[in-house]
Amino acid sequence: MSLGIASRYALALFELAKETGALDVLERDADALQHALLLSADLTGLITSPVIERDDQARAMAAISAKMGLSALMTNTIALMAQKRRLFVLPQQMADLMRRIAEEKGIVTAEVTAAAPLSDAQVTALSASLKARAGKDVKLKTTVDASLIGGLVVKLGSSMIDTSIKAKLAALQNSMKEVG
Repeated sequence: MSLGIASRYALALFELAKETGALDVLERDADALQHALLLSADLTGLITSPVIERDDQARAMAAISAKMGLSALMTNTIALMAQKRRLFVLPQQMADLMRRIAEEKGIVTAEVTAAAPLSDAQVTALSASLKARAGKDVKLKTTVDASLIGGLVVKLGSSMIDTSIKAKLAALQNSMKEVG
């Protein structure tokens, strides 16, 4: 149910921004909101709490929107969502919106998990390699997971490439079990 609500709000926002030529501004707003929701448990609590009054949520979100410098389109949408008690879908809505904008711009997102932070040269080489494979511009979303020991795990669309040492050790362990 919440995915349907999020999708409808995202589509409306996307279409309005597209009509007015404000996709870049909307992308900046959506990215900033996604980042804030990931980093702030208080913000997530504010939008999901059934105990907080509708008017209090609306005032708090208006203050947050102003502090973040969000566009009028995003601020008005958030105000409408607060009025309708729909703020709880904000994370899904921003993800849907970012997907729509990337699709419109011909960009695919690759989720890259590395054992250690990637250098600028590694990011550039990986981006070029993935662009050649996908045939589109690729935006990297990188995370670090030391448990991989070494290598990368890349998710691009529906395909996954796992070159981590952790995966290779697991495969070796399985093949050793088959022998003995």
